[in-house]
Formats: sequence, structure tokens, C-alpha cells
Amino acid sequence: MQSILLAIDRISAFVGKLFAWSVLVLTFAVSYEVFSRYVMGQPTDWAYDVSYILYGTLFMMAGAYALSRNGHVRGDVIYRHLTPRHQAGIDLALYLLFFFPGMLALVYSGWGFAKMSWLVNEHSSASPNGPIIYPFKMLIPLAGFFLVLQGLAEVARCLICLRDGSWPQRLLDIEELDKIILEQERERREHGGQPS
Repeated sequence: MQSILLAIDRISAFVGKLFAWSVLVLTFAVSYEVFSRYVMGQPTDWAYDVSYILYGTLFMMAGAYALSRNGHVRGDVIYRHLTPRHQAGIDLALYLLFFFPGMLALVYSGWGFAKMSWLVNEHSSASPNGPIIYPFKMLIPLAGFFLVLQGLAEVARCLICLRDGSWPQRLLDIEELDKIILEQERERREHGGQPS
């Protein structure tokens, strides 16, 4: 079971990191627009569309990655003081009551929006030469699919934690700075050292 959970984590990481490159494209597009507008005196007619499309793409397609790394916001003030079994019970209830209905609605309605956009050959109305946006609307149900897939892995983790009393391993590729500092402080106290 652990290998399946880590495989789903790897899929979410691959998708998140692949679409993270849109930040670089977004940075270049906005920088070019600023240069073109304020230095050359010739604003582009595409920069606004590109910026909101790329930002939306990044936001949607990074969701499963953040979920796989346990990176979404929660009320940690109370949650972190609970036992792992209590945490898993709360998480499981929230996944079943809120997460899955929301994500399934996202996939269902997103598919309808994308299909209609494709059928009418929808273009952005925010600029005179609005680009086609139906490929980007296809990302709505796709993002929902990846979130549902990762959500299934998270539910499995909750069930394992309820059974075993501890959270199963997950892939880690980043470490929060505050967590590193707290760990260093704990080690310093254990060894009686001075702060660095």
C-alpha cells in the first residue's frame, strides 16, 4: 500500500513541478510588458490575458502537489496538539464531507465549462485580440482529477493512521524553515549548547 501512496505522491509532484514552469513564463511575460509599456511606450495587447491564464494554470495544477506535501492551510494551533489518530479522524471526516464533494463538483462542472468553451471556440474578451481559452478551461477538470487522485491517497493515509496510530511516510522535497529552526533548537537544548 505504501508504494501505491508514494506513486500517487510522485504523480502529483511531477504535475506540480511541470506546471511550476509557468511561473518563469509568467515572469518573462510581465517583465516584457513592463519594459514595452514604460520604456518603449508600446503596451502589448496580450500581456493581461497571458498573466491571468498562467496564474490560474499554476494555481489549479499545483493543488494536488500541495496536498501531497501536506501543505494546505489548516488550523494548526489546535490540530498539532492532537494525537495522530485524532488528527486522522478529523482529516478523514473533512475529506469525506467537504473535499470529495467539492472536487467531484469541480470535475463535473469543469468538464461542462470546458466542453462548452470548446464547442463555441471561446476566446478571451479581456483584450482586443483575445487568445483561445478552451485549452485552459480543460485544466479545470484535469486539476480536479489530480486532486481526487491525491485525495484518495490521503484518505488511505488517514485509515492507516487510525489503524496504526502513526502517520505513514510521505515524499518530502522541501522543508519549512521554521521546522528546521525548531529542530535545531531542540537539538541544542538536548546537548546543552549555546544558540548559534
